[in-house]
Amino acid sequence: MSNDMVKRLVWSGLLAGIGAMASIATTRLAAVIWRRMYGEDPPE
Repeated sequence: MSNDMVKRLVWSGLLAGIGAMASIATTRLAAVIWRRMYGEDPPE
């Protein structure tokens, strides 16, 4: 029983970590595109 719980916790942590990294990467990519299109920093 506890082994299944540990696996679920590890899985949840892995999903959260990958989701956070994807969000950061998406924000940075959008900022790069914005700067190339408009030549200024994106709005906050």
